[in-house]
Amino acid sequence: MANSATDTRAAIDKAVEGKTVVDIVARNATEHPLVPAIHWRDGDRWKELTWSEYRARVLDVAAGLIDLGIGKGDFVALMAANRPEHVIADLGVVHAAATPVTLYSTLATSQVAYIGGHCEARVAILENLDFMKRWEEAKPELPNLEYVVLIEGAEEYADVDWVLSWDELKERGRNRLAAEPDLVDGRSAQLEPTDIATLIYTSGTTGTPKGVVITHYNVLWTVESTERTLHIPKHPRLVSFLPLAHIAERIASHYLGMWYVGEVWYCPDMTQVLEYVQEARPNIFVAAPRVFERFQAGLMAKLEGEEGLKRTLAMAAIKTGTEVVRLKQAGESIPFLTGIKHTALEKVVLTKLLDGLGMSDVTIAISTAAPIAPELLEFFQGIGLPLYELWGMSELTGPGTTNLPGANKIGSVGKPIAGGEVKLAEDGELMMTGGNVTGGYFKMPNETAETFVDGWVLTGDLAEIDAEGFVSIVDRKKELIITAGGKNIAPTKLEGLIKNHPLIGQACVIGDRRKYLSALIVLDGDMAPAWAERQGIAFTDMAAFSQLPEIQAEVQKAVDDANEDVARVEQIKKFTVLPDEWTPESEELTPTLKLKRRVIHERYETEIEDLYTGA
Repeated sequence: MANSATDTRAAIDKAVEGKTVVDIVARNATEHPLVPAIHWRDGDRWKELTWSEYRARVLDVAAGLIDLGIGKGDFVALMAANRPEHVIADLGVVHAAATPVTLYSTLATSQVAYIGGHCEARVAILENLDFMKRWEEAKPELPNLEYVVLIEGAEEYADVDWVLSWDELKERGRNRLAAEPDLVDGRSAQLEPTDIATLIYTSGTTGTPKGVVITHYNVLWTVESTERTLHIPKHPRLVSFLPLAHIAERIASHYLGMWYVGEVWYCPDMTQVLEYVQEARPNIFVAAPRVFERFQAGLMAKLEGEEGLKRTLAMAAIKTGTEVVRLKQAGESIPFLTGIKHTALEKVVLTKLLDGLGMSDVTIAISTAAPIAPELLEFFQGIGLPLYELWGMSELTGPGTTNLPGANKIGSVGKPIAGGEVKLAEDGELMMTGGNVTGGYFKMPNETAETFVDGWVLTGDLAEIDAEGFVSIVDRKKELIITAGGKNIAPTKLEGLIKNHPLIGQACVIGDRRKYLSALIVLDGDMAPAWAERQGIAFTDMAAFSQLPEIQAEVQKAVDDANEDVARVEQIKKFTVLPDEWTPESEELTPTLKLKRRVIHERYETEIEDLYTGA
């Protein structure tokens, strides 16, 4: 195994040797000039750029940035939704031999000030006036910030000399290129594979965000490894909708789209993703578990509205498909009649279900960024969607391990990607090595030394590796709960079980140094109104709805169901349903929708104590 991984890593090293992201864009524009590269919606119309047109826009922006004084190794901040200007700007920065740093659109002014100051951004390219307000407030703390480029709304700052429009930036670039046609090519030629392709700032669940240094080598090694792992054909169709500040989206659409000479549909609003999927008919689809949960809920709600034979056949097809998946996972043979029934229903019903979702052309779908419920994987695999769980992190340039067709163990996160190796530290912490291991944290030598050791990254995840090499994540090392009785509890698993109910948006298990476990539960604001309508319950607002006796009973049922799957000491004894919704803006969640446990414990101290009063 080790020798095989070592040989594969050497082969990947050779395949990407001497290359940078700039080389891949140039290759695509030269060898595939007329192939569509990016798509977006402008009002009621869909627009696109081919690879040659895409690169031409990138060169204009790169020259414009050089004209503003951006030099090799400088940092440029980006803050925008998933739209063409975002990725054109990103690659424009790279072609100027500088480094793009995308910030989450949900960040508060103080967080903007920290990241903008930490990376010493000289230019910020922002989508609109909402983002501009935060940067303008932060500007006194950003001594290196010289210019802000506004994609929309620059006319409001017509008299401000440090603000210019997106069109002005491109015009400055075109003028420089007219006078110096080789300007950008000359600058790009200065890039080395060891130069920084991007900084990804971690979402900061336990403290200050850290800027993960991702080099051109890391990017290209990871996409080459992914190609050898997934075996995806060239020119795939993809949909980009997760934040580009997250490494999952950067790899899944931006970098893989380049590597595979693919075409990407950019969706600026996550609530519209199904509409974009139905337009794009993607071959690869990567999303967080919550997206698949909502797809499932929407599909089941639609089927429940059907009548007669159509509904009966659909439910039978789903049940049979799920049964087949479970039998395969258990290593059991499929009964003859079950197989015949499944084959028939697959042709008559399941293909239509996938086609309605826009996913009939998907060759592989990936769930990542958070644990996914095994039942959800069984559901989608049962209806014919090749959905698999992948585990990764920013420090690994994204992917670390993944399940695959023919190597799929539901409940695990699969095996290492091609060229990667994993092992466990003495305390059970998962470690990984490979060309995807990044160079550490920007300007944080102590944190880098703690996490990156002799080419291995200490992931912070406690894990198990079985005899076949499948990795299972137990929990985050820093999030383990130690009860008053000394029992170690992994809260994430239990929280995931509770969130299996479509009505529940978030759950936070409490119990450190306590006699028993309890939970704070928050309803899903998107799902609650539709759920209430189906149940014949009036919905006015979340605060009142959350306290209805029917809702308390439904949440109790969800908790009871979760408790059945864990040991007695791990069961939830008490819970409270909060009237609030947790969002990145309200600060209980990170931009990647992970729990900020410290914030939650402090903010809901009274509610937590009430759960233990008299205990």
